[in-house]
This record gives sequence, C-alpha cells and structure tokens, in this order.
Amino acid sequence: MDYFIQQLLNGLTLGSIYGLIAIGYTMVYGIIGMINFAHGDVFMLGGFAALITYLVLISLFAGLPVAIMLLVMLIVAMLMTSLWNWVIERVAYRPLRGSFRLAPLITAIGMSIVLSNFIQVAQGPRNKPIPTLVGDVYNFGGVSLSLKQIIIFIITVVLLAAFWYIVNKTALGRAQRATEQDRKMAALLGINVDRTISITFIMGAALAAVAGTMYLMYYGVANFTDGFVPGVKAFTAAVLGGIGSLPGAVLGGLMIGFIESFWSGNFPIAYKDVATYGILAYVLIFKPTGILGRPEVEKV
Repeated sequence: MDYFIQQLLNGLTLGSIYGLIAIGYTMVYGIIGMINFAHGDVFMLGGFAALITYLVLISLFAGLPVAIMLLVMLIVAMLMTSLWNWVIERVAYRPLRGSFRLAPLITAIGMSIVLSNFIQVAQGPRNKPIPTLVGDVYNFGGVSLSLKQIIIFIITVVLLAAFWYIVNKTALGRAQRATEQDRKMAALLGINVDRTISITFIMGAALAAVAGTMYLMYYGVANFTDGFVPGVKAFTAAVLGGIGSLPGAVLGGLMIGFIESFWSGNFPIAYKDVATYGILAYVLIFKPTGILGRPEVEKV
C-alpha cells in the first residue's frame, strides 16, 4: 500500500507539470484551431529564464530566502515567456491565420527548431545544474513526501483555480469563449479578436513558464532539449483529455503522470516513454475527441 501511495504522489507531481503545459496547447487549439508545437520549447525557455534569474540573484543577494527567490524566478520566467510567445504569435502565426491549415503547422515546427537551437547556441549543449533549492523531505511510514512536491501541488491548484475564474467569470474569458465559437461573429459584436488571441498566447506561455520553473526545481537541471519530451507528453495529455477542453487538459496531464510513474516503478524505466506514445497513438486512432472532448461541428 505504501508503494502505491508513493507512486501516486510521484505521478501527481509529474501530472501537475504536464497539466500546466497542456493547458497552453488546448487553449490555442480551442481558439484558432492550431497546434502550437513550439509550446514545449516555450516551457523550456521558462526553465532557462528561471535558471538565469537564480544565478543573478545568488550573485547579487547572497542569503536571499528561498521563498522570495522562487517567487522572483516565477515572475521573471512568466514575463519572459509571455513576451516570447507574444512575439511568436505576432510574427509567425498571425500572418498565416487565414492560410491553408498546413502552413501554421509547418511554421510552428519551424519555431520549435529556432527556439531550441537558439538556447543551444546561447547557453551551450551541456546540462545546466542548480543546487537543491528545497531539500526537505517528510516521511510518513513508508511514504516520502518532499517539500518541493508540496510546493508544486499548491502552485498548480492556485493557478488552475485562478485560471478557471478568469476563463469563466471575467470579460476576457467571455471574449475568449466567443472567439473560440466563432471569430467572425465575435468581431462583429465588438470583440478585439487579435488582442484576445494574443492574450491567450500570453496566458498559455505564463503557465508553461510556471511549469518550467517547477520542472527546474524538481529535477535541478536544465537542458536545451527539455522542451521536446515534456512538450510531446503534454500534447498527449491535451489529446487524451480532449483537445480544446481545459478540464480535459488537466485530467490528461494527471493521467499521463500516473501512467509514467507506475510504469517506471514496475517496468524498465528506459521504456517509460513507450507507454505515453502508445497511448497517444491509441487515442488518435480509436477516440480522437479524447475523454472530455466534443466532436467538432463543421460550420456552414
């Protein structure tokens, strides 16, 4: 029983990170019908922004409390990735919004390559480790729960609650839902569609930055390749939960985290990604709408 609870906690930690990334995928797809394959690299940029902020803080303010350090890392990472994603949307995606559907997809893949290679050139190809920021571990019988896991849980729940409130209870959320349903009609009703889409990209990038910072804190290392595998897993989570569904993105992220955790505990860890990609193939073949997704209705 202790082993099961331990793997459940580990899966919840991973699933929280994947869920935060998956929301960015599902938001962009829900509003403009495009998969932003550069989103995983935006997550990686968030981790590097947090890493650089940490290095600057310890060089200028020795002895700064860890809580303040993490808060500053989160804020800087969110600002930097939001700026990056805003530029990506304006430069790479907006001009192709009315083009054939394959063009934005090719551009998204191109932006992913540009971002990963930019970080490789700017920061080098080797792993960038940081000291353990939060090392406290609490033991409950045979179950271990670290303080960094608790921090990840709390931040994820708070952000998801705030995000749900914004989408469902504010004027911005109403504009986003209207744009998702019909962009032309939303524009006729006075909604600034371009601004709404840009803000959606910014919100998705901010959540990816938080996930990147949590990923850095949890594993203690950053690499320019970090955007690919977590990005694909978060995309799988979005598809599994139902692409375009915000609760589905969170549910899918938690499911992928649980599957990966229990697989690693019972089967060779080298093959843990096989389970994730196998699930993606299964969902795309047999249930392309996902668990909470709705069939797309063609407008005529």
